[in-house]
Amino acid sequence: MKGSISRKQLFSGDFGGLRAPIRPPWALAEEQFLEACSQCGECITACAQGILKSGRGHYPQVDFQQGECTFCGDCVRQCQDAALSFPPPGSEASPWQVRAYIGDGCLAWKSIDCRTCGEQCEQDAIFFRFSVRGIPRPELHADNCNGCGACRAPCPVDAITLRVP
Repeated sequence: MKGSISRKQLFSGDFGGLRAPIRPPWALAEEQFLEACSQCGECITACAQGILKSGRGHYPQVDFQQGECTFCGDCVRQCQDAALSFPPPGSEASPWQVRAYIGDGCLAWKSIDCRTCGEQCEQDAIFFRFSVRGIPRPELHADNCNGCGACRAPCPVDAITLRVP
């Protein structure tokens, strides 16, 4: 969310837009999304993974603590407001720009062997490089990360965040 922030972000001190809620996949840009969405909750009800919840203003947002997004598209199919919409056929557009980030709280940085995030990542975006100390360190290939969030909930120390770069 570079370039502009919402009034809410300004007043809450989120000048960088880092605390902006993650909207469902295939959502319009934030300002257009807020204009189009009627807060009906149909997308939340349709989410079989249970990761969509009603956020501030009753707008849907993703909660990766509940699980991962499988990009099934049920939320988009239920959206009558077109706040969520699939790209045109043949388009290579990504469902969203959300990516995982591994923070300093990671157990590997504390010399504790944990590979939970990598084991959950079907995209092979997280892999482990061995270090001289013998404890493998996680590395993230952002190009492989689709932002599904499979790595987030199982992390035992909440070291993984998902956000728009």
